[in-house]
Amino acid sequence: MERIILMVIRSIFQLPYWSYKINKYCKTDEYDETTRYALLRHITRLANKRGRVDIKCHGLENLPKENGYVIYGNHQGLFDALILLETHERPFATVSKKEVENLFFISKVFKLLQSKFIDREDVRQSMKILIEVTKEVKEGRNYLIFPEGTRSRNGNKIQEFKGGSFKCAMNAKSPIVPIAIIDSYKAFDTHSIAKLTVQIHYLEPLYYEDYKDMKSNEIAEYVAESIRKTIEEYEDRY
Repeated sequence: MERIILMVIRSIFQLPYWSYKINKYCKTDEYDETTRYALLRHITRLANKRGRVDIKCHGLENLPKENGYVIYGNHQGLFDALILLETHERPFATVSKKEVENLFFISKVFKLLQSKFIDREDVRQSMKILIEVTKEVKEGRNYLIFPEGTRSRNGNKIQEFKGGSFKCAMNAKSPIVPIAIIDSYKAFDTHSIAKLTVQIHYLEPLYYEDYKDMKSNEIAEYVAESIRKTIEEYEDRY
């Protein structure tokens, strides 16, 4: 929380302008995805810098050259999205739990990204959203999904990855891009504004030919293990 306050204080004079621009760009029928995403990236970079967070990014060369892939990563908290926005040059949308849809300000970010929201208590609604995501991925849209279903409360330790979250990528026959996020939880969950280094690792993607004979649970276990090994190798590097 202290770091969020620091970001706000050090950006106090830009906040009214940013708020105006975000509200304006939320008219998604008037502004295309690239324009909206560029605004979010600009704001994110400044916010991270003013919050004294340095992001070490590895493996961008692993990203597929063509759009239409799904990113799967471990989830440590709200700062995860800021890491992706700063390091991932191409627009993406997210699939998030319905509970965060109306959070103050964050709801505007989700709208700019044109994210989808899943009601975990409504199986029919969840299936409908996954079908929509599959269709959009086939059409060349990129998505970010956290297959743990909720954020980890144990720092860099990851939780079980849900096999069902990989269905949309499987049905779209799209590349699966694992990402390992390290120390993101320290940004907003610790009572400190000391300079912080967090990491994101874009790992080698799984293409359809790599996983076509695997079940969703097997893919989930494989991706989780790849991320776990990366975290164990790099978490004490900085």
